[in-house]
Amino acid sequence: MPARRTVYKFRLYVADDAVNSAQARSNLRSICRDKLPGCHEVEVVDVFLHPERALADGVFLTPTLVKLAPLPQQVIVGTLSQTEIVLQALGLEGDM
Repeated sequence: MPARRTVYKFRLYVADDAVNSAQARSNLRSICRDKLPGCHEVEVVDVFLHPERALADGVFLTPTLVKLAPLPQQVIVGTLSQTEIVLQALGLEGDM
């Protein structure tokens, strides 16, 4: 039986099309394309459309990225532009 690939699940909280939110979306897309091809899921939550979701999850700043799986959960606030720091925080640094 083949080994199951780990699927990384992310939730990205954004503020509509604000510049920082657009940068975070783009940077997360690049990270997933380069480091997690075919083994990631991304849910984008616009806090203007769904403020109750952000409040329920304790998100008060955007953009905020939450790594839901695999555990441990991680939270990163910002545009995700410092790629090496983001990869380290997500446990994706080094060879995968």
